[in-house]
Amino acid sequence: MNAAHRQGQGRLLLVLLAVGLVLAGLIVLLLGMSGRFLPHDERFLGMTAEELCALHGCRIVHFMIHDRVSFGGAVLAVGVLYLGLSVSPLRQRQVWAWWALLLSGAVGFASFLGYLGFGYLDAWHAIATLLLLPCFVLGLAWSRPTFARPADSGPVLRPSVRVPWSSAHGVGRACLLAAAGGLVAGGLTILVLGMTCVFVPEDLAYMGLRVEELHAINPRLVPLIAHDRAGFGGAVCCFGVVLCWCVWCGQSSRGLWWAVALAGLTAFGPAIAIHPLVGYNDPIHLAPAVAGAVLYGVGLFLTFRSRRQAIAEGTRNPVRE
Repeated sequence: MNAAHRQGQGRLLLVLLAVGLVLAGLIVLLLGMSGRFLPHDERFLGMTAEELCALHGCRIVHFMIHDRVSFGGAVLAVGVLYLGLSVSPLRQRQVWAWWALLLSGAVGFASFLGYLGFGYLDAWHAIATLLLLPCFVLGLAWSRPTFARPADSGPVLRPSVRVPWSSAHGVGRACLLAAAGGLVAGGLTILVLGMTCVFVPEDLAYMGLRVEELHAINPRLVPLIAHDRAGFGGAVCCFGVVLCWCVWCGQSSRGLWWAVALAGLTAFGPAIAIHPLVGYNDPIHLAPAVAGAVLYGVGLFLTFRSRRQAIAEGTRNPVRE
């Protein structure tokens, strides 16, 4: 297998990884919105979602739905960006795209260990991870760009475009980078919570229960919720890492801009919309997600607007076509 053919096979595996993540995110979203537990969840708990929903006004089930829908949206967003990176920048041998996949994927797969912190092994999640891991490892190993000269590799830690931060495009990029940083910090926080105390005070206030009361209802309930939280945190952190590389190093073509826009919609949309649907409307709890969505939206608007203006004026846009 020559180098070009091997790189093509590697990109194909990464596309399969992205498609697998998109499908997984959609499945988690649909299952979360249905309010049903997976068969192995029910076997682990020894009770069904309907039986648990009959307790405490169904708040426990609604809280779990809110976590699972948010998790599905985050996984879907990662899959969308991975697909965009695999079919365009990586095909153009832009080495930053390879590093973005490597580092964000390492975060995502490593977060699987966080699911085990409370002793619950999600068999379906483990199988999906084992199926996708070879695509990730082999895809990166085979698709790594090679260059005759180091200068041909393009920016890895350098910004792809240099525009004044005070310009519309600069402010837009700053907003997107701030949103990415918030996603990384928020994802790590949720991951650590899932591995340690699981809940914040607003969570317990919403359910109207203390941790001891949750243990009394079912001693396996908190481990199941901890698994959901750790998985959600890992996916959010993974999304933040890959987004940061796309905004900082990516040559923001039309295709990449739309991939970033779609990923933001799938990540923030379900995570915010599920809260009023289940009645979890605590402003302190919602503030980080809403602030992140606002920054993301402003960033997209300003970068899109500056691009359109440059096209209309017939000038060279800082964002490449």
